[in-house]
Amino acid sequence: MASLMEGLIEVLGQESSQYEKLLKLSGSKTPVIVSGDLEKLAAITEDEQSVVERIAGLEKVRQQSMKDIADVLNKDVRTLTITDLIALLGKRPTEAQALARERDRLKDVAGRVRLVNEQNQQLLQSSLEMVQFEMNIIQASKKAPESANYTRMAGAAGETIGYTASGFDAKQ
Repeated sequence: MASLMEGLIEVLGQESSQYEKLLKLSGSKTPVIVSGDLEKLAAITEDEQSVVERIAGLEKVRQQSMKDIADVLNKDVRTLTITDLIALLGKRPTEAQALARERDRLKDVAGRVRLVNEQNQQLLQSSLEMVQFEMNIIQASKKAPESANYTRMAGAAGETIGYTASGFDAKQ
C-alpha cells in the first residue's frame, strides 16, 4: 500500500509540473493574441498540445493508481477521491500531508490554467468580432457608391450632375 501511495503522490506531482508548463504557455499566448501574430500563436498552440498529451498520459496513470488503491482498500474506485484517501491515511500523517500538498498544488495550478484560458478565449472572441466588423465595413464600402441607382459619378444611372473629367462644370 505504501508504494501505491508513493506512486500516486509522484504522478500528482508530475501532473502539477505539466500543468505549470501549460500555464506558462497559456500565459505567453495572451500578448501574442493581442498582437495578432498568428505564426507565434500556432507554435505556442502546438507546444500546448504536446503538454496536454503528456497530461492525458499521466491522468491514465493516476486513474490506474486510484484503481489499484481502491482494490487494496476494498473501495469503489468510482466514488473514492483523493480527499477520501487523505482521510483514510490518518495513521500515516507524512503520506497524508504529502498527498494533500500535491492535491492542493494540482488544484491551484489547474484553476490558474482555466482562468488564463478563459481570458485568452475572450481575447480571441474579441479579435474575431473585430475582424468581422472590419470585413463588414469593407463590404459596405464596396457596395455603397452604387446603391440606390446611383453610379460613382453621383448621378442616376447614366447621368452626370455638373461634373466633367476635369472637375465641376460651373456653367450649369
